[in-house]
Amino acid sequence: MEKHTPLHLQEIIYGSPDSVISRRISKWEDDGIVRKIASRIYTSNLEDTPEDIIRRNIFPILGNLYPGAILSHRSAFEFAPTVSGQIFVTYKYTKKVKLPGIVIRFLEGPKAIKGDTSFSGALMVSQRERALLENLQVSRQTGGDSKTLAFPQIEEKLEKIVRVNGEEELNQVRDRAREISKELGLETAFEKLNRVISALLTTRPAKELKSSLAKARAIGNPFDPTRVQLFELLFRELKQQEFKYRKEQNTTTEAYRNFAFYESYFSNYIEGTVFEIGEAKQVIATQQPVPSRNEDSHDVLGTYQLVSNKREMKIVPYSGENFIEILKYRHAILLSARTDKKPGKFKDKNNQAGDTSFVDMELVRGTLLQSFDFYKTLTHPFSKAAYMMFVVSEVHPFLDGNGRMARVMMNAELSTAHQTKIIVPTVYREDYLGGLRRLTRNNDPKVYIRMLERAHAFSHTISGNDMDAMEDVIRASNSFKESIEGVLKIVE
Repeated sequence: MEKHTPLHLQEIIYGSPDSVISRRISKWEDDGIVRKIASRIYTSNLEDTPEDIIRRNIFPILGNLYPGAILSHRSAFEFAPTVSGQIFVTYKYTKKVKLPGIVIRFLEGPKAIKGDTSFSGALMVSQRERALLENLQVSRQTGGDSKTLAFPQIEEKLEKIVRVNGEEELNQVRDRAREISKELGLETAFEKLNRVISALLTTRPAKELKSSLAKARAIGNPFDPTRVQLFELLFRELKQQEFKYRKEQNTTTEAYRNFAFYESYFSNYIEGTVFEIGEAKQVIATQQPVPSRNEDSHDVLGTYQLVSNKREMKIVPYSGENFIEILKYRHAILLSARTDKKPGKFKDKNNQAGDTSFVDMELVRGTLLQSFDFYKTLTHPFSKAAYMMFVVSEVHPFLDGNGRMARVMMNAELSTAHQTKIIVPTVYREDYLGGLRRLTRNNDPKVYIRMLERAHAFSHTISGNDMDAMEDVIRASNSFKESIEGVLKIVE
């Protein structure tokens, strides 16, 4: 677009050895049409600071003033100045050039080779394998002044390659790096790269790795780092808040089972297993499925079997491995009638809801294990319940039944601490899903937590040995209505 813009109106104007152009620029400068902001660099922008102008135009500036320069080392990955304002470029000499807001660090090195790419005109960029080798060179400086990324960052870039595109792609990276390392004189850097890749592919010991992400991959428990960051975000918010203790009121066996009936009824309804309340009561009372709806009936029965069992609902995980064991055996009970959904086994194909993709099937185990580190540090029953429910929902470890399993795990945390369990009624479904989505998509845990707190307050009003009286309170709360028909009321 700038090619069609008159020279004196372009944001960046370069000094020229052509005497005619040079005199023209000098006249514009005298007339106040342009101003000089650095050696050989002028601008028609008379308002913004030179630092801002240079920063947003740094790549075309490099390409125009230093033809053949290669954006390299950490800059080939970051495409931005470091925190200390440095850009690293391989060129025909070593030199430091200061521009407003940026320091260009020229590093003497080989010219562009086949596979390096052009960017922003005449500027070149190191191809991926070259950049990896460059970042494995020895750097005398550290932090923002270092030309290289930290070693764990390189490991994580390599781990991401295998996580996204598989072992074959990582082997191709190694093969290409081996080939060009000789041309670039970076054989020592290649040996480092080869050791990391070999560890990630489990053909070398993992002890040489520094990154927790890379180590997990090397020992066979790769995880989803984005999800783990999300769990940490929720964990931090839960640790900062105070939550009300709501003591369990349904202490008798009958009252506990009454509550469990509605707990299982709504947990299935929210997932689309719709029964009339009378039908559901008959299924639970007789322990027999409705003949025409065998699988749906067993879904209700399986949920009820778990949540009505006080002993079962007192079991919470004591380790990451135990967490996985509990999930699997409870899921086997929950979906016992749906053999096509592989009850008790983690998913063998990826799943999603709408445009939300859940954790990749190969990362389920590792992500659950990583999540446990935050869980074990939480102390308040509500915090543990809210965290556990979100983790299971977000990982979605099974082909089906993930929402119900998430709520079972949540309520086990409350039940074991003698707290009121949580029911998510039909009328509250959109609030519930909206809170989950807000955390997943917007990194906002506050809406999710407020949603669960309200559901907990509502659930605390449901108690007693009289199931009909319990149902009266539930009806008065609008619980059986659809979300478009009403809002959840808390009847004190």
